[in-house]
Amino acid sequence: MCFSAALALPVLSNLEKNSANCTSNCSGKDEDSNNGQSLKLSLPAYKWRLVIAYDGTRFSGWQYQQSTPTVQCVLEEALTKKTKINRKELCLVGASRTDAGVHAWGQVAHFATPFNYETLDGVHRAVNGLLPSDIRVREFSPAGPEFHARFSVTSKIYCYQVYNSTIMDPFLRHYAYHSEYKLDADVMRDAAKHFVGKHDFSAFANTSRNDRVPNPVKTILRFDVVEKGPLLRLEVEGSGFLYRQVRNMVALLLQVGRQAVPPDIVVRILESRDRKELAKYTLLLPPHGLRLETVKYNEEHLILPTDSPASSFGRHHSISKCKVLFV
Repeated sequence: MCFSAALALPVLSNLEKNSANCTSNCSGKDEDSNNGQSLKLSLPAYKWRLVIAYDGTRFSGWQYQQSTPTVQCVLEEALTKKTKINRKELCLVGASRTDAGVHAWGQVAHFATPFNYETLDGVHRAVNGLLPSDIRVREFSPAGPEFHARFSVTSKIYCYQVYNSTIMDPFLRHYAYHSEYKLDADVMRDAAKHFVGKHDFSAFANTSRNDRVPNPVKTILRFDVVEKGPLLRLEVEGSGFLYRQVRNMVALLLQVGRQAVPPDIVVRILESRDRKELAKYTLLLPPHGLRLETVKYNEEHLILPTDSPASSFGRHHSISKCKVLFV
């Protein structure tokens, strides 16, 4: 790994604008609330984008917490060791604050450094070497000044896995919910269609743990029920999601699949805008079946800066040819 000293570096034009957004994120508070404060980063600076996969089983979610292990906390420790920059100046921001026990294949985050890298393969490998085996940076890329891991998002894709068999597959016990009831995937698809479109999802949101009141109106672009033998994959893509919204939607679809309630129950509960109405029919599903699959972005914000190093996707080891003496 090589990096150059910070001489005549490009300035991130919107860094001060976004700094308030990462202040609370770096302090362990909700990243949307800034309380009128702004973190002054050392300018000029470079911005970097990470695509991260993790097994959320032993973590208390993504968001930094001082008392319990979180993915953001562990990743910040690795980046701090490698860059020698304290966590407030790194200002690591994630696209999605996944809950405790929820997994991710395509979480995205960005952070800033006051220096540029000539190549990213070395630092990418070094950061993964500092991380535990249940967290991996899949991609390490430069990012332009306009890119923001959260505010540049156009949609997110989540997947909830259900293992529908009388006996659970022990190899999937941490990654799929076990349903011993025979599920009708066709009626589940019919019910899922009612979620698609722009709706007020107040009835499917649990009370958030922060003081912010989110906008309950979200747009669901698609909601697919995919069968792979006994494994059901419920994939939902949306502009955004309320706290525990996906797990609540899937919980109702499972009740429909068991034929305990009709597919049009979705419409009635949506129109009620009342979380207590949903509670009459189902309970919240556990987190281990949920995974953040992909985060999609405004293409203009993904344009790489000029003279930036190539993105790193990891590289294979190679064996050097050598002469071996046989006796």
